[in-house]
Amino acid sequence: MLRLFARNLPTNRNTLYYQVPKASYFQIKNMSGKADNEQLKGSKLFDVSHVTALVTGSGTGIGLMITQALVANGAKVYITSRRDEVLKKTEELYSTGPGKIIPLVADVSDKNEVKKLYDDLCQKEPKGIQLLVNNAGIARDDATKFSSNGQPDMTDPQAIADHFLKTPEESWADTFRTNTTAIYYLSMTFLPLLAKGREVIPGYTSSVVNITSISGVMKGSSSGQFAYASSKAAANHLTRMLASTFVQAKVRVNAIAPGVFPSEMTAGDSRDDNKSELDMKMSNPAGRPGADADMAASILFLAGPGGVFYNEQILFPDGGNTLVQPAAK
Repeated sequence: MLRLFARNLPTNRNTLYYQVPKASYFQIKNMSGKADNEQLKGSKLFDVSHVTALVTGSGTGIGLMITQALVANGAKVYITSRRDEVLKKTEELYSTGPGKIIPLVADVSDKNEVKKLYDDLCQKEPKGIQLLVNNAGIARDDATKFSSNGQPDMTDPQAIADHFLKTPEESWADTFRTNTTAIYYLSMTFLPLLAKGREVIPGYTSSVVNITSISGVMKGSSSGQFAYASSKAAANHLTRMLASTFVQAKVRVNAIAPGVFPSEMTAGDSRDDNKSELDMKMSNPAGRPGADADMAASILFLAGPGGVFYNEQILFPDGGNTLVQPAAK
C-alpha cells in the first residue's frame, strides 16, 4: 500500500519522503536544502513513531534512558537483559505510550543467544526493524580501579606494575566479550533485518547506534580501569569499521560515547524505579553528571529523520569533560 501510494507522489529527484504513522509525509529537499517552517519543526526532524528498535542492556541505566526516550516519542522497543525481573519492571513502569516496550530475556555476549534473538525478531517483525542500539556493557576492573583499591604511587614503577597486574586474565576476556565482541555479532546478525526495515520508509535509512564511552578516548588509566577503557576504545573503532562495511547495504552506524551518567555501573545499584542516582561533584564544565534528557536528545537525533545524514559519527554527551582532561578524540 505504501509503495502504491509513493508512486503517485511527485517525482522530483531532489525530494525524499518519509511516512510516519498518523502523520503526513515528511519531506526533505535534500539537494537544494530548502524547507518551509513546518518541515523544520522538531516534531518532524526527531520523530521516531515509525521506528521499531532493539535496545540491549535496556532495563536500567543508559539503556533505560534510551528506551524511555524512544517509547515516549512513539517507537516500539524490544528490550533485552539477562535479568527477567528487571525487564518486567521496566515494562510495567515505562511502557505507558505512545510507543510500546516488549521485553526479551537474552545474554547478548553469547553468539548463540544473539542468533536466537534474531530469529525471534524475524518472526515478530517480518518487515524488519529500523534501529539497533548496542548498549549492554560491563566493567570488570574490580581488582585495580582506584575507587575501591586506592591508587599506587605513580612515581614507583614497581608499585604501578604490582597494582595493575592484579587484574585476572578473565576480566579482560569478559569485558571485551560484552563491550566489543557482542557489538560485532549483534550488528552483523541483525544487518539483514535492519536493511529490510529501511525499505518500509522511503528515504529513511535504518541504523546501528553503539553506546561506547569517553573512557575510550581519555588518556591515562581511566581511574584504574584499563580493560574497560580499552574495550570502549575498540568499540569506537569497531563503529567506524562497521559503518564502512555497511555503506553499500545502506545501513548507518554511529556511536554515542557518554561521560558519567547515573547507572548501576557508576552508582552501584538501581532504585525501585530501575534508575540510579549520583550525588557527586563533577569536574566537567557542566558541573554535573549526565541526565535522562541528555541521553534522550542524543538518541532521538540519531534515530529520527533529522539524523539520516549522519554516518560513522561519535557523539560525546559528556558535559565537556574531554575539554578539560587529556583525550584523543
